[in-house]
Order: sequence, then C-alpha cells, then structure tokens
Amino acid sequence: MILFPAIDLKGGECVRLKLGDMDQATVYNSDPGDQAKAFQNQGFDWLHVVDLDGAFAGEAINGAAVEAILAATTNPVQLGGGIRTLEQIEYWLKKGISRVILGTIAVRDPDLVRQACRNYPGKIAVGIDARHGKVAVEGWAETSQLSTIEMAARFEDAGVSAIIFTDIDRDGVLSGINWSSTLELARSTSIPVIASGGLASMDDIVRLTAPDAHLLEGAISGRALYDGRIDPTDALKLLRSAK
Repeated sequence: MILFPAIDLKGGECVRLKLGDMDQATVYNSDPGDQAKAFQNQGFDWLHVVDLDGAFAGEAINGAAVEAILAATTNPVQLGGGIRTLEQIEYWLKKGISRVILGTIAVRDPDLVRQACRNYPGKIAVGIDARHGKVAVEGWAETSQLSTIEMAARFEDAGVSAIIFTDIDRDGVLSGINWSSTLELARSTSIPVIASGGLASMDDIVRLTAPDAHLLEGAISGRALYDGRIDPTDALKLLRSAK
C-alpha cells in the first residue's frame, strides 16, 4: 500500500483546491522543489504531482516547477494535468517522470491511451475524476455522461499501469475517502486503483489496512498532510506494517 503525497501546482506554487475549484486555492509552499525534498525526507517513496493550470490549458503551464521537483527528489514522480499528446508524454518521460497520468484525453481519445501504453509499457496511468459518479474532464470544469465503471472498462486490456480515482465532491474538504465508490471501482477492474480525494485523518490510514482495501495500490493525500492531520511517520509505519 503506497501513500502518495500530493503536490498540486498553480502559478508555480504548491496549493490545495477545495472541491476542485481553482478560485478556492490555499497556498502551502511557494517552492515546489523544497516541498518535494521535504516529502522524501519524511520517508515517502513516491510523489503525485498535478499541473492544475495545465489541466485547464491542455498543455504544460507549470513545467519549470515540475522540473524543480524532479531536480529536488530521487523518488519516482507521477504527473498529470494537461498531458494530451504522445509528444507531451514522451517529453515528460524523457525529463524523468516515472508515470504519466492521462485524464481528459482518456475520455476524448481512448486510442491515444492505448498507443501510449504500447509505446511506454508501465508508464501510463489513467486519471478518473468523478462528480456524482460521472467522469469530469477539462480540469474538472465539465462533466461527461460516462460512469467511472464504464471508463475503467475501456482500458481493461490496454496495459494501463494504474487508475487514479478522485471523488471531486470530497477533494480538499477532509471528509474522508468515498470508500464505497472507490472499492466498487477496484472490484470492477483488474487495473490497480489509487484512491484520491478526501483522505482526512489517521482513521482513513487505518481503513487502508482493512482486508477489502488491499484491492487498492494506494491512496493520495494532500491537505491532511499539509495541515498536520496525518503524521507521515505514523502513517507510513502503519501501512508498511500491514503488508
């Protein structure tokens, strides 16, 4: 079970949004590289990075911040936000990103995702961001008619390395992970699922050690880590002892 600390980038700074609203952003660190180094020093093994501005623009906006993160940490980094072409995927993998997360383009052009998986085995994840059970795109600004289960089924045999499932209605509000929807998705697909959105406290960390949660590859934590609601040492110790 991997606990992924999150760095969401807006205007070159580390922020957390509330309910996916770009106008409700709290800045936690103005130096993304410093934050990446801090997470590594706390004992985390991975880093989850999202270019929020890029998700709206459809291209890298916080590229300099991502490169600063890569320079500051030796941990593998998964990156999402505005990556929508094979050229962009190749660019970031060559820069040292370990796994690219495709969201909007996975809805718009599933064949591109399949091609990317063939070109870069083990390097492609799909982000499924849901609002009221339906997949949201364009930086969460639009909601499609596609259900999360239907979305996952599209890529069952494509070679996708992971699905990052975010419940937008819980993101950044510390209300706890949507366990029913997350585990329902995990049971519906053979692709490893990473939970995101709402992880609020050590109670959620304990919940991740339950037998049914072993279906998950891990979970992403943002605001709860920044606010001190989750102690990194205690959380990592608990998850590693539950293996």
